[in-house]
Amino acid sequence: MKDFPFLSILTLLPLVGAAVVAFLPRRNGGLAKIVALVWSLVVLALSIGMWVAFQVDGDRFQFRESYQWIPTWDARFTFAADGIALVMLVLIAVLVPLVILASWHDVDESQRSVPTYFALLLALECTMIGVFAAADVFLFYVFFEVMLVPMYFIIGSYGGQRRQYAAVKFFLYSLVGGLFMLAAVVGLWVVGGHTFDWATLKGASAAFETNTARWLFLGFFIAFAVKAPFFPFHTWLPDAGGAAPAPAAALLVGVLDKVGTFGILRYCLPLFPEAARWFAPAALVLGVIGIIYAALLAVGQNDLKRLVSYTSIAHFGFIGIGIFAFTTQAGTGSVLYMVNHGLATGLLFLVVGMFVARRGSALVSDFGGAGKLVPVLAGVLFFAGLASLALPGTAPFISEFLVLIGTFTTHKVYAVIATAGIILAAAYVLWMVQRTTQGTLNPALEEVPEMRRDITWREKVVVAPLVLLLLLLGFYPKPVTDVINPAVEATMLDVGTTDPAPTAVANGKVAP
Repeated sequence: MKDFPFLSILTLLPLVGAAVVAFLPRRNGGLAKIVALVWSLVVLALSIGMWVAFQVDGDRFQFRESYQWIPTWDARFTFAADGIALVMLVLIAVLVPLVILASWHDVDESQRSVPTYFALLLALECTMIGVFAAADVFLFYVFFEVMLVPMYFIIGSYGGQRRQYAAVKFFLYSLVGGLFMLAAVVGLWVVGGHTFDWATLKGASAAFETNTARWLFLGFFIAFAVKAPFFPFHTWLPDAGGAAPAPAAALLVGVLDKVGTFGILRYCLPLFPEAARWFAPAALVLGVIGIIYAALLAVGQNDLKRLVSYTSIAHFGFIGIGIFAFTTQAGTGSVLYMVNHGLATGLLFLVVGMFVARRGSALVSDFGGAGKLVPVLAGVLFFAGLASLALPGTAPFISEFLVLIGTFTTHKVYAVIATAGIILAAAYVLWMVQRTTQGTLNPALEEVPEMRRDITWREKVVVAPLVLLLLLLGFYPKPVTDVINPAVEATMLDVGTTDPAPTAVANGKVAP
């Protein structure tokens, strides 16, 4: 089972599905939906098989495959997955079928091609899987850039207001960040012995000259900070998240943005450990600024999708400080946060999309008292909001708690400041829920027939798996943390940091 080519098949399967769906006649929109859904479920089944085959106490990287590509550059189709990559691959496989199902009625067949939209979703799944599975730096870069194309067309062709502006801004920001990474990739190939193999480069990294390593780190970090996005590289996300179809936005903030934090963990820290330690104070400052700044902006938003986008920027600040705290507890919390954020914010975006589809507007001021008309859907929105603010009992609480505890042991000030973000999170989530579903019923809602239709069976199938996972991982995260821990510990070892020694209090004195 461990020799089965999981990663190459997982990468290629959605691409083949995208081609099949794209070539269906435009008039066969219903068939395109069914084929896309079934294809994504096959990917999900295969990813579950890979999870079962993964050996927690085995090698750091498993399911390794390597095929010749460009011999002159020693670039190869090399795939491998550690625990960090594995949890992200399974997250992708879980979200894509739900996004396809949530998008069932989102495309107007009279104006836009249904097969093209669902083919783009499958093509996006292919590139997302490829970027997390790549173990060759050049292959990673190719997937990193190609991933922009399907999302660009999804936003620009199928989005809402200002979709062209948002799509171009998203593409240009990511492309410019990618150029910084391209320069760093070329430099890494030169100093690393003319190879792109991750394992070989890691072995050669100890011989990198200090200033060279710092410049290379910066090139990668800027690209990943834009993709995440971290403050101050964040301004594209509210526009893209606000303009994209809500289900596609769930993938944008739930998975695509994680490529940035994953890249830092996979490339910046192991390949440039000294530079990572040297840049850590600046990264921590950016992280806490992002938490507070984005939370304050979220409080003032009147657009539901932009509000959720700003909450994601704040959450990425937590992930960032957890990474650069350089403790295994904070590191595990950050990776777990990446998974839980994908589930919670994905759910929040999907439910917001259901409200927007009914009302025909994403403005908070166009709702008010909607819970009286759609009580079950309003309840799911409330749960998604509570999960987003990391309420105890939901999965994000565990990851946020680990990040803060792990950070506090080495950087108390940053942890205390970040804790203020939790209070602000409660403010913007409860404000959103109160203004949207509670209070006096907005008379305009009674004139919208769709607002009298509570959650449908299709929508229940979309939200139920995410609700169950958020509750299950909120009370029992062990299956995921067991997979994550060995990879995080190996990454901290690469950086050359150790956890601080525990202290005990005896007779009023602190002792080691």
